[in-house]
Amino acid sequence: MKPMLVTYKFRLRDNADSELRRQARAVNIVWNFCEESQRHALKWGKRWPTGYDLQKLTAGSSKELDIHAHTIQQVCARYEHSRKAQKKRSLRWRVSSRKSAKYSLGWVPFNTGHVTFRKGSFWFRGREYKAWVSRDLKEGQTFGAGSFNQDAQGHWFINLFTEVGSLESAGSDAIGIDLGLKELAAISDGSKIEHPRWYRKMEARIATAQRAKKKKQVKKLHAKAKAQRDDFLHKESTRLVRQHAAIFVGNVKPSAIAKTRMAKSSLDAGWAKFKSNLEYKAIRHGVVYAEVSEAYTTQACSQCGSIEGPKGLSGLGIRRWTCGCGAEHDRDTNAAKNIAARGLASLAVGAHHGG
Repeated sequence: MKPMLVTYKFRLRDNADSELRRQARAVNIVWNFCEESQRHALKWGKRWPTGYDLQKLTAGSSKELDIHAHTIQQVCARYEHSRKAQKKRSLRWRVSSRKSAKYSLGWVPFNTGHVTFRKGSFWFRGREYKAWVSRDLKEGQTFGAGSFNQDAQGHWFINLFTEVGSLESAGSDAIGIDLGLKELAAISDGSKIEHPRWYRKMEARIATAQRAKKKKQVKKLHAKAKAQRDDFLHKESTRLVRQHAAIFVGNVKPSAIAKTRMAKSSLDAGWAKFKSNLEYKAIRHGVVYAEVSEAYTTQACSQCGSIEGPKGLSGLGIRRWTCGCGAEHDRDTNAAKNIAARGLASLAVGAHHGG
């Protein structure tokens, strides 16, 4: 299999803080210049500047700002990309003052080949950045375009694009996954993945800290819940990808659920993160991954296909039911079985048309 690009993220040690904050302020200046140029074009009815136009306008400013010229080019390109992706005429200013409620978290992008790993540290613009490295990196290794980023607690991280070899999955069977709120997921083989409810467990402590106006503690608790969630989802997605040859997931939209009264529970479950993890890990392991329609999967019998399961709001509390054909079902496992069947059917159709 061909190598693929993955992103490695490592937390930097505190020695990097002051220099990166200085460069981040310079990055904000470049971004705000791009925003000012866009608003000027809007005001006077001029052609909207492209990323290339902005790069020409900022050429030669790297010495004055004391940041890499390629960093400035990356900021200009990202500005245009963000404006188009968000479909907006203009974007928000980036604020460098920590006292402002609109403070922008630090960000310093860099281009391919400008970060090197030497003697256990990362080097950028002649400066050493020590980090907690949890991967096997080669001495003298360089990386693709990436960035330094700051989190809400002020910690800095380095995000690196690197080429890695593909891995083989040891699994041979296919599974369907039905995402839920009571359990994180029901698997078509009858197993289930627990929902640890990281935020819910931390909610009382967060509320206490908020009432006491301890902002740093609030941020720390939120970060802890997120770290626990990310670690759990990483381990579970890795396990599933290593054990199976094909994975099919119901096409539930986390963003849509986040607008309902179930928003807090769905966000706490981390559905979007879980699906994203499964998808990119499946690609690396050569595992089939696809999202399929989950319409009527809880109501249709996975044995005979008859739609006899619990319906409507009144049926949400019914967790087990028996079909007229005699098959007894766990509501969520049955849905996962239907998702697996639909996924396999779509593969068969694709193979037929391909042949």
